[in-house]
Amino acid sequence: MNANHSTSDDGLMLRLRQGDELAFTEIYNRYWDKLYYIAHKLLKDQEAAEGIVQDVFLMIWKKRAGLNMDCIPSYLAAMTRYAVFRYLSKEKRSKQQENIVGLLTANATSEIDIDHKILLEIITQLSNKLPEKCRLVFQYNKLQDQSLAEVAAQLNMSQKTAEAHLTKALRIIRSNVGDVLHFLVVLYTMIMFR
Repeated sequence: MNANHSTSDDGLMLRLRQGDELAFTEIYNRYWDKLYYIAHKLLKDQEAAEGIVQDVFLMIWKKRAGLNMDCIPSYLAAMTRYAVFRYLSKEKRSKQQENIVGLLTANATSEIDIDHKILLEIITQLSNKLPEKCRLVFQYNKLQDQSLAEVAAQLNMSQKTAEAHLTKALRIIRSNVGDVLHFLVVLYTMIMFR
């Protein structure tokens, strides 16, 4: 190893091109701290800086046979800066994609919420047209989440009677909701393909 410390950069480059692992190790030991300083100064992130420096040395080893470095420190510093810029660019794209996905998800969620509100309003309006006992059983049970036993007790009727009113209400609403949904689909299609 002591012989490597006295070896010039040009000598190390020549040996590196020939696949000499000791020459690579010496270059690594000489310049790792300097490259880390460059990367960390630009990123202010220890883990990312270490990863970038490791990637730079990995690239040096992989491309060792075709490397033509006139000045090892300058070449390695430039590689490190370019690696940092690629990293920052990738991070920026990733954040932009996350923002876009978040925005699309928020829009989709708000559209679903709007659809649910519209459907709830339609069901409420349809239930208001039901006969009084059917309407009360349906609204207490389905819209206010009361059990059928609670609804029956509240309206002074048997649970079987409450079930009959609920069945009648659901049949009427389902038939009318189908017509309303068909109308909404036709209207939506006309708007979209105008």
